[in-house]
Amino acid sequence: MNRDNILIRYLKQYKWRYIGGIITLFIVDILNLYIPQFTGDLTDGLQNHTLDMNGIFHIILNILLVGFTLTIGRFLWRFFIFGSARKIEYHIRNDIFGHLEKLSLRYFNENKTGDLMAHCTNDLNAVRMSIGPGVITTFDAIIMTIMVLVKMITHISLSLTLLAVIPLSTIAIGGFFYGKAIEHRFTEKQEAFSELTDKVQESISGIRVIKAFVRERYELKDFAKSSKKNMDKSMQVVKLQAVVMPLLDVIIGLSSVITLLYGGYLTITGRISLGRFIAFNQYIGMLVWPMLAAGDSITIISQGFASLKRIENIFSEVPDIIDFPTVKQVDKLNGKIELRNVSFTYPNKDIKALDHVNVTIEQGQTLAILGRTGSGKTTIANLLLRMYNIDSNSILIDDKDINDLPLKTLREGIAYVPQDNFLFSETLQNNIAFGANTNDIDEVIASAKAACIHDNIMDFPENYETEVGERGVTLSGGQKQRTSIARALMKNAPILILDDALSAVDTNTEEQILENLKTNRKDKTTIIIAHRISTIQNADHILVLEEGKQAEYGTHEQLMNQYGIYRHMYEKQQLEKQISES
Repeated sequence: MNRDNILIRYLKQYKWRYIGGIITLFIVDILNLYIPQFTGDLTDGLQNHTLDMNGIFHIILNILLVGFTLTIGRFLWRFFIFGSARKIEYHIRNDIFGHLEKLSLRYFNENKTGDLMAHCTNDLNAVRMSIGPGVITTFDAIIMTIMVLVKMITHISLSLTLLAVIPLSTIAIGGFFYGKAIEHRFTEKQEAFSELTDKVQESISGIRVIKAFVRERYELKDFAKSSKKNMDKSMQVVKLQAVVMPLLDVIIGLSSVITLLYGGYLTITGRISLGRFIAFNQYIGMLVWPMLAAGDSITIISQGFASLKRIENIFSEVPDIIDFPTVKQVDKLNGKIELRNVSFTYPNKDIKALDHVNVTIEQGQTLAILGRTGSGKTTIANLLLRMYNIDSNSILIDDKDINDLPLKTLREGIAYVPQDNFLFSETLQNNIAFGANTNDIDEVIASAKAACIHDNIMDFPENYETEVGERGVTLSGGQKQRTSIARALMKNAPILILDDALSAVDTNTEEQILENLKTNRKDKTTIIIAHRISTIQNADHILVLEEGKQAEYGTHEQLMNQYGIYRHMYEKQQLEKQISES
């Protein structure tokens, strides 16, 4: 999707509003031309004694009627054009967010949050300005200029008009070069703002780490650098505008001087009347706005197109994870999982995260995955959720290739508790019910009890209506984990993946949660990724990974009899437990 298509697509949606706004603006500009004419006629009539009181009242009434019509017209073109620009901004922002939701993890790994936030704020505002005020200034800079010049030529004097507009013509020539320069500088300004936004977002999110490591002064200096870069780039835009705008005033002033000198000469010699000389000066005054609008128009449109290029980069991103043409209609999952010789390497990396892993889990069984950090445990969860693409027939669910399953059906059929236990800035009730089709408090409480978090929630002043704060900041690590488990349990999906989800809870709570899982997960498939053997020793199958490879596989008893990695880890953890208890 190129940027022209983006503009055309949204402008077409509001074309009648824009047409109505342009027609109204055209009428307003035409009516504006009559006020100097009425003023000139009134002056000549009074000077030549050709007007009686009725004639004077008639001209004044015409001026008042024109003024009243202008008031209504200016409201209408603002309603049509500015209102449409706001609506288009609203739709583009929604479409950007919707498109971002479709993009794969790779895109978010490669692009910073602050940069994306800048696209949805500053860049969109610049686009709105270009299709709102930019339309008005461009129309007036072209159409009103032409109409005023025609009126000056036909109603006043051709020679005076030509002489007065010669200085003004330099604005159009300089505007071409000014537009290119301002677009380049504005692009750099927006990029600097993106960096600043990202720095603020990252620093606030990591404020606890900053305080814990006493890095406030260092972060302040780092922020000051980003802030200065943003200021410098903004000043480059302002400096260019500061040079150009006064030059416009000089050119307009020069035109006014010529008007006074030559127009005064024509009036004295009787070639034009005093009224027409006054009207001409008013017309020159009316040309000031279109000339200024020319500069503003170039600035606004250039900035809008610079921002539109950045927004277009988002829309041009194609999702990596999509429903393939081979996808089959599947309403729900049962829970059988089969990994067939699965090998996987993350994009832009050379080392395999998984290397020839083979596992079969029947519906209702529990698979435990054990291994050191970086051994590929979370990678299996990512592949089951199709956060990344995998070769055909490598992963089968219910005997169907995972690539042939609709993404919606696949992800609806899997409840996932990630390592980072992300919670939204919402109530505990809404967080727990996030993935479910209901927000029923009884079901929320049942899930919370199964995750052993209910008693903690009831200790909070507002119970389930307690706001957890950004990313669950008001909860402890164990409380966040158990809230995430409750959210997954309430989804009641055929497949449950717990990715190191019990690491922050004590042993007694862990045992209670595992016991509850046996009851809640009967006839449903569960995958438990853990470091502690106490968490997974009762699983139907245990997979031990070592540097992405399937090192050992079997039950707890089978692995203990192999005297390999699993037994070594078990004995080491038992020793650590004995030392901690002594």
